[in-house]
Amino acid sequence: MFGFTTKKFLPATRPMARFFSTQRPFRILGLQQIAMGNEDKSVLSNFWGDIMGLKKVHSFTSEKENVDEDVMEIGKGKLGTIEVDLMTPLDPNRSPKVHKPALNHIGFWVDDLEKCVEHLEKNNVKVVGGIRKGASGHNVTFIHPKSSCGVLVELVQAPEDVISEYDNTD
Repeated sequence: MFGFTTKKFLPATRPMARFFSTQRPFRILGLQQIAMGNEDKSVLSNFWGDIMGLKKVHSFTSEKENVDEDVMEIGKGKLGTIEVDLMTPLDPNRSPKVHKPALNHIGFWVDDLEKCVEHLEKNNVKVVGGIRKGASGHNVTFIHPKSSCGVLVELVQAPEDVISEYDNTD
């Protein structure tokens, strides 16, 4: 109907659904963030902060990642709070182009990032950038969009209080 097939994004050697193990050495605990970009951060801040009322928590700048970012928050509680990252490129002509697409990536809390990465790589999922500190100080890594049906996915190591809250909720 739309000219889109998931085969375009999956590793050629293994269809995902048939070969993924049901025993995973990690858990996805919840949505950690949504990241959006635009060449003009004031446009993002006006809409998401002034109009929609999201609270700015802090800012982050990285030459290496070509980003000037405001971290906003919505929700309550460790698992109920979600970051909304408003990203502008330091240089719009340089990669990565954090403003394209406008919905840049989604991030998920993971209870064991190292085991998660090991599992993904064993299953031919392309993990990029290695594990490193992210904008909010948590260890992170990314799944390449070619391995995740066209969506850039950030995996974020959940701190102990998030894991505990997850384990203690029904």
